[in-house]
Amino acid sequence: MTHRFRSALLFTALLPVALLPGACAVGPDYETPPPPTAEGYLSTPLPAATAAIPVPTGDAQRFLAGQDVEAQWWKRFGSPKLDDLVLRALATNASLDAARAALRQANELVAAQRGAYFPSVSAGLGASRNLSPTKSLSPGGPTSNPYYSVFTANLGVTFTPDVFGANQRLMENLHAQADNQRFQLEATYITLITNLVGAAVQEASLRGQIDATNAQIKAESDLLDILRRQLGFGQVAVADVVAQEAALAQVQELLPPLSKQLGQQRDLISTLVGVPPSEEPKEIFTLADLHLPTDLPVSLPAKLVAQRPDVLAADALLHAASAQIGVAVAARLPQLTLSGVGGNSAPQVSDFFTPGTNFFTLGAELTAPLFDFGTLLHRERAARAAFDQAGAQYKVTVLAAMQNVADVLRALVADAQALQAAANAEQAAAHSLQITRSQLELGQIAYLALLNAEQTYQQAALALVQARAGRLADTASLFQALGGGWWNRPPVDEAAASSDKPS
Repeated sequence: MTHRFRSALLFTALLPVALLPGACAVGPDYETPPPPTAEGYLSTPLPAATAAIPVPTGDAQRFLAGQDVEAQWWKRFGSPKLDDLVLRALATNASLDAARAALRQANELVAAQRGAYFPSVSAGLGASRNLSPTKSLSPGGPTSNPYYSVFTANLGVTFTPDVFGANQRLMENLHAQADNQRFQLEATYITLITNLVGAAVQEASLRGQIDATNAQIKAESDLLDILRRQLGFGQVAVADVVAQEAALAQVQELLPPLSKQLGQQRDLISTLVGVPPSEEPKEIFTLADLHLPTDLPVSLPAKLVAQRPDVLAADALLHAASAQIGVAVAARLPQLTLSGVGGNSAPQVSDFFTPGTNFFTLGAELTAPLFDFGTLLHRERAARAAFDQAGAQYKVTVLAAMQNVADVLRALVADAQALQAAANAEQAAAHSLQITRSQLELGQIAYLALLNAEQTYQQAALALVQARAGRLADTASLFQALGGGWWNRPPVDEAAASSDKPS
């Protein structure tokens, strides 16, 4: 290449660098909506602690305002089996793999768009064999021979300066979409853990209900034996024995549905861990394996919006919609394209560097839309409408997040009261059943009184198991509602590393 051509090509390549500092980005500059100003979640003050009940999982739970959520909150349930299961699920669950892949895709799209800030350089090499018309006024080739060859090598540079910030806004949009995918990944991570903890609690509850039902079946069977002996002595009527047989059958009917639910729960745990049901994990959970966390964090609403992945994902979508307005505005403005092509063309490759074979073309093109029947205008208006929609959806997400926390806090307070009532009912029903059985053996009461006492106790025993499990499940839901503590652990994926933690 000649010195003049090299200088021209270098000028074309460096011109964008000179233009970039002066570029301005049209469209609105995004600002995250202000956080909620509310100091709490409920219309009435939250009690400092729940009631304490003298039964397993009956400890008082204290609400600690402003306390941070730890990353591995599930360990507070005190179950090594649950810890192992969660770690395996995090390593093998396919939903996490899909979310990580979506994040990698979003980050690659950002990296791809970054190239628009720089010139596009291409090289070409061509060869042709040509025949000139023999009747032409002048030969078509460098000699009088109508057959000739042409070899061409060229280097081209094309660049569109980001004068009005279209590429800057597009990069902003893609960055925001990548943030959305990052928070979607965090949400998937938290949901997986919470679902697994909830599944373990539900399994423990079902096993407790099955144990209570089996105990009731044994008690009903023992009573049936007593009644049959009494029938032999003429102390009871046949109707009493038949009624007890019916009562035993009714209790036995409870077992198949509970067993079915337990099997389905085991299938769910297998799926969450990432294995087929035929390879279900060896861990088995009972209520005795799970301990109730007593110190519960309660983040302020202003901090909740910086912790909840769904709120942060909605904020990212709002940011992306804002940047898209700038892209739409820039599309209505003139665009400048700079280009340069240079190379050599010769009849033989060996002549490439001989004088007179080089060529170059420098160009600049300014294009602007003049009349498009309102297409670009309506696209801009559509972008602004999408931003309004995303803004409204963000508000909905924030309110739903606050409602979620409020619902769980109310549930935890009510769970303690429900456990207290269930414990009292179970104790009273057990005492009543014991007295009724003694009276029946002495012939002091009719069999119908015993049947009523048995049904009351059976219902109370199952309610107590469910109440114990309810406290554990709602406690796990609180950790999820507060954001799951993802900001206190290393990123799930290197591509998902965040620039800032919630403040």
